[in-house]
Amino acid sequence: MSNVVLYDFSATWCGPCKMQKPILENLEKELGDKVDIKEVDVDQSPDLAGKYGIQAVPTLIIEKDGSEIKRYTGVTSADILSAELKKLF
Repeated sequence: MSNVVLYDFSATWCGPCKMQKPILENLEKELGDKVDIKEVDVDQSPDLAGKYGIQAVPTLIIEKDGSEIKRYTGVTSADILSAELKKLF
């Protein structure tokens, strides 16, 4: 299992989250098992959203070995995410 995790904090009612989803799906295809992409619905998991201090969706958090490396708020391009993730492996 990968020690690099990308958390996608989103909500079903969020328009920008719907735009982010295909970007993450393509990223998952590109990087395979090098990164574990976890979708977190803030309405379904308010405790986890609170733990990470999520104030807006979509928010993407990249962690390595349990430590936060980078945080993005708003729709983030595949190029930016891919470049940041590739630095970690």
